[in-house]
Amino acid sequence: MNTRLSGIGMTSARTRMRMLERLRTDGIRDEAVLAAMAEVPRHIFVDEALASRAYEDTALPIGFGQTISQPWIVARMSELARNGRALNRVLEVGTGCGYQTAVLAKLAIQVYSVERLRALLNVTRKHMRELRIVNVRFAHVDGHEGLRDEGPFDAIVVTAAATHVPEALKAQLAPGGRLIVPLGREEQRLVVVERDANGDCTETLLEAVRFVPLLPGVA
Repeated sequence: MNTRLSGIGMTSARTRMRMLERLRTDGIRDEAVLAAMAEVPRHIFVDEALASRAYEDTALPIGFGQTISQPWIVARMSELARNGRALNRVLEVGTGCGYQTAVLAKLAIQVYSVERLRALLNVTRKHMRELRIVNVRFAHVDGHEGLRDEGPFDAIVVTAAATHVPEALKAQLAPGGRLIVPLGREEQRLVVVERDANGDCTETLLEAVRFVPLLPGVA
């Protein structure tokens, strides 16, 4: 691995390991998720000027009015999506810079990621090539609609705050599947939607979070 990927100083593997210990302390228990986050160098997904802060537990700007989620949120959403099971097909709504995408790619056989901002998709494709991640397919579409032709999905992870649970996304959940979505405007909560074997869905309200809004359309 080259120096850019392996990191040095505040972007080194040792700094990444300290991040993992903090995640464990803060309640992340899924070792598969922790192993995935150990493999993915978060510092390459942020501007070089912010690379020294990449392993802090904080969101950072990535341009275009978007942010890279704090590591704990990425771990938490991944853990909720996995729910202790192997994942086949996963849909990510809101590719952003691709950090959550890369973590999911370590946990699932196939990841589909949709993004409304083409400029972000172009950057993220470069990150995936650099990391040699080949099990991700991208689409430039309105995230509210998901990817009906590629479903159903074992898990759907939405990385922007919706005002309601999009019905199109619920419909794309496989039996036993989980949809992880932040809901709300000023006050946001993480919600888990589970589809049972009969096709019925239940919603569980979890902790308070803060995400950029899930906007309609493409740009």
